[in-house]
Amino acid sequence: MILRLERRSQRSTLMAFLSPVLAIAATLALGAVMFVALGFDPGEALYIYFIEPLTSVWSIEEVIVKAAPLILIGVGLAVCYTANVWNIGAEGQLTMGALVGASIPIYFPDWQSPLVLILMLVLGIAGGALFAAIPAFLKNRFSANEILTSLMLVYVAQLLLDWLIRGAWRDPDGYNFPQSILFEGWQLIPPLGEGRVHIGALFAIAAVVVVAFMMGRTLRGFEIRVVGTSPRAGSFAGFKGKRVVLFCFMLSGALAGLAGICEVAGPSGQLQPHVSPGYGFTAIIVAFVGRLNPIGVFFAGVLLAISYMGGEGVQVELGISDKTTQVFQGMLLFLILACDTLIRYRIRLVRN
Repeated sequence: MILRLERRSQRSTLMAFLSPVLAIAATLALGAVMFVALGFDPGEALYIYFIEPLTSVWSIEEVIVKAAPLILIGVGLAVCYTANVWNIGAEGQLTMGALVGASIPIYFPDWQSPLVLILMLVLGIAGGALFAAIPAFLKNRFSANEILTSLMLVYVAQLLLDWLIRGAWRDPDGYNFPQSILFEGWQLIPPLGEGRVHIGALFAIAAVVVVAFMMGRTLRGFEIRVVGTSPRAGSFAGFKGKRVVLFCFMLSGALAGLAGICEVAGPSGQLQPHVSPGYGFTAIIVAFVGRLNPIGVFFAGVLLAISYMGGEGVQVELGISDKTTQVFQGMLLFLILACDTLIRYRIRLVRN
């Protein structure tokens, strides 16, 4: 007897809508089992994980700070995946955007002007977009697998950051710590109010609105959807698949680069060996939980930001390893993909 997946004649619209909800519920159930196995009260652990981050003004601000880069990157990845373009290297594009944008305050530390911040943001966007164009070029020119090339470039960007931050860009007055000089004045992202929330949150909302309009109301959005659904039909309509690949990669890289420069010019205030705690990889989950829809990505980004805060909370209050957060996120992605698979296919037991 063997198990076989057979495509359903028609996909259930209701189940497609409920798939993320079912995956989240299953993740919570498995998480409760995991906490019991670790010897903790599952109710207390899940409360700390998902409810406590929303119980104070400070924690809500931190959720917003963490949600902004996830939403920015997730929106770009959603466009890629809609076009069947598999960009897995957003973490590297984020790092490269941070590197290129941070070069201005590092090389011109005394330059204080609104133009400095504008130039940092533009260079961050350009750095991420151009770095993302590399796997797009390799795919279009040599048919290289973009999953492998984009993923391998993550390590190139991170090693370049490590080399610079321990060498030419290291702060001479930083007691030999691997970090750049502190950014000051117009080299920092302006905050919104008195807390740590900065205008990067507004960039995330703007990205959601603009990309939602592009995907739903413009010819370019229609082209992306058609090429992703049926490349052959797209070619008959005059749509160029290579152009779509390059556009999607560069849009995704630009948003990841913007998230990167907002991180180093916002919460961090300097370049460090690690620009983000893995936002580029977590945003893959954000894109799928959001059903590859910019509006859905917004809510998914908030959910995953809560999981980051909750993961830090259980580490402090219960002494659980930080790997717990990664386990939760991994289970969520696995269950999302499993639910999507079962929506499109049915499992049949066939005699061998």
